[in-house]
Amino acid sequence: MVTRLSRLLTPTLREAPADADLPSHRLMLRAGLMRRLGEAAGLYALLPLGRAALARIEAIVREEMDRIGGQEVLLPIVQPAELWRQSGRWAVYGEEMWRLRDRHGREYCLGPTHEEAMTDLARLEVRSWRQLPLLLYQIQNKYRDERRPRFGMLRAREFVMKDAYSFHRDDEDLARCYRDVYDAYARIFARCGLDVRAVRADPGAIGGHGTHEFMALADAGEAEVVFCPRCDYAADVEEAEVAAVRADDLAGEQGRGGAPRRVATPGAHSIGEVAGALGVDAAATAKILFYIAEYADGRAAGPVAALLPGDRQLNEVKLGNRTGAVHLRPAEQGEVPVPLGSAGPVGLHDVPLFTDRRVAAGGPWVVGANDEGFHLMGVVARRDFDPGTVADLLAARAGDPCPACGAPLSCRRGIEVGQVFGLGTKYSSALKAHYLDAAGVERPMVMGCYGIGVTRTLAAVVEQHHDDNGIIWPGSVSPYDCAVVPVGAGEAAARALSAGERLTEALEARGVRAVLDDRDERPGVKFKDADLIGYPERVTLGRSLADGLVEWKGRREAEPRLVPLDEAAGRIAERVRAAGGGVGPQRGATDGR
Repeated sequence: MVTRLSRLLTPTLREAPADADLPSHRLMLRAGLMRRLGEAAGLYALLPLGRAALARIEAIVREEMDRIGGQEVLLPIVQPAELWRQSGRWAVYGEEMWRLRDRHGREYCLGPTHEEAMTDLARLEVRSWRQLPLLLYQIQNKYRDERRPRFGMLRAREFVMKDAYSFHRDDEDLARCYRDVYDAYARIFARCGLDVRAVRADPGAIGGHGTHEFMALADAGEAEVVFCPRCDYAADVEEAEVAAVRADDLAGEQGRGGAPRRVATPGAHSIGEVAGALGVDAAATAKILFYIAEYADGRAAGPVAALLPGDRQLNEVKLGNRTGAVHLRPAEQGEVPVPLGSAGPVGLHDVPLFTDRRVAAGGPWVVGANDEGFHLMGVVARRDFDPGTVADLLAARAGDPCPACGAPLSCRRGIEVGQVFGLGTKYSSALKAHYLDAAGVERPMVMGCYGIGVTRTLAAVVEQHHDDNGIIWPGSVSPYDCAVVPVGAGEAAARALSAGERLTEALEARGVRAVLDDRDERPGVKFKDADLIGYPERVTLGRSLADGLVEWKGRREAEPRLVPLDEAAGRIAERVRAAGGGVGPQRGATDGR
C-alpha cells in the first residue's frame, strides 16, 4: 500500500516556538516529529514521523541486545515503595521521583529506573548457579520530575529508555558481560550514525563501580568530555584524572627555599585581584574553598576545605568522593573559623583539609593569611602546613597531559546517550537476591546495569545531523528512506502522480520505505518540507518525465542527477541498503504507555 503524505500527520512549521533553544528541539518541532502536550514542560507527544524514527532505533537496540544473549521483558511502570525502602533509595532518591498512593493508602512511584524491580524478579525466579548468567532488558517509558525540563527530548519528564540488568555468580563473569554490553553499545550508536565517545564516569546516585558513559559529541551537550586524540583515553570532567606533575615543573622562580612572607593585600579577595596586587601569575597562587559536607553514616554535617591552584577549577565530585559526603554546599561566612576572602592553609585548624596533589608537590605558593587584607608568599606544603589528604581534586581541561600517554587532552561537550555500570552486590544484598552455588552455599548475585536513553538518542542524532535547511537523517534511523515528489500542472501533474505511485510501489517492493508527496502544493513547498524532514533520498517526477527520466537527489547532495525512470527504484534501493536503511527485521515497538 502506497504511503501518501496527504494522509500522514506531518504538520511542518516554518518557524519553531521561541522557547526551543537547541537545533534538535527546533527541528523536531518544525519537521512535525513531536508536539508539546498542552502547556506542560517536558511532556511531548511523538507524531508518526517521530515514532517511526524511534522504532528504527529500538529495532537496532533489540538486534544488538539479542545478539549478546539479552532477553526482553516488560516490567510495571508503577513500583511499590517497599522495594525502594529495601534498597535504601526511597528516602534518598530525591524530588525527581514521582510518588503516589493508591486508594488504600499504599505508596508507589512511577519508575525513574528499574534496579529494584528487576532485582525483585531475579530473587523470585533464580535459585541455582546453573541459571546464571542472566541478562534481561526492556524498552519502556521512564518518569523523572526534572527541576528544569528543557531542550525537548534531551531533558524531558517522560522518556523512553532501554534498561538492562545482568546477574552473575562472580565479578569475573560480570566483567565478561560488561564488555559484551559495552561492545554492543558501541555498535548500536555507530549504526545510529552517532559520533560517540565512551568515557569513564562517576556512578552517581545509582551506586556501584566500574562505569562508562557513552557521550554523543555535540556543542549543545550538557556534559563536558575530555579525550586524548592520540590514544583511547576519554572521561567526563567529573571523573577525568588530571595527571600528576613533577615538583620541579611547578616550582616558582624562588625555588622551594625561604620562609613565607606576609604581605598586605587590602581589598583583594579574588584570585585575579590578589595576583594583580602582588604582580604574580594566577598559576602561582593557591586558593582554599570551604564546603559544608553532609553524610549518610550519622556523622554531623560540618565544614571541609579544598586547596588547589588558583587558576584551576575544583571538581566537586572528586572532593565529595574523597570526603565521603552525600552532599556538599559552599560554606558561608560564619560557618568557618577564618575570613573567606583571605583564607589559607597555614594555621588552619579544626577543618579537614583536602589538598590537590599539584599544590602538595609544587610551590612556593601565594595563599591567604587567614587575616583580612593579608596574604602569605613563598608557602610550601608539608614545610609550612599539613596538607591533610592529598588527592587529585581538579576539573580536567583541554591541554592537560593525558594520564595514559601524556599527549595534550582535547575537550568537547557531549550528550549522554548511554551508560554501563558494574553494580556488584549493592542491590542483590539489600533485596536478598541470592543463589545457591555448586557447593550449596547461598551467595548474593553480582549485578550489572546498562541503560540507553532511546528518545535521547533520537534527539542526539538530529543534534549531530542537520543543516540550515533541516534534518539530515542517517539512513539507518530515518522515518522514511525516500520521498517521491510528483510536480507539474494539469495533465502533466496527473501523469507525474501516476508514475509516482508506480515508483513508490516499486521502491516498497525492494524494501525501501518510501512516501509519496501527493499534496496539492507548489514544488518549492514540497522541496522545503523534504529537506526539513530530512529524507535521505528524494525523487522528483516533473518535466523530464516526458523523456522517461526523473531527478534523483540525496539529502547531502547539492544538485540532482537525471536517471531513467525504469532504473530509479533499483539504484535507489541499492544506495539505501548500503546506508543501512530499508526494511530490516523488527519485532514491534513499545506499548506506548
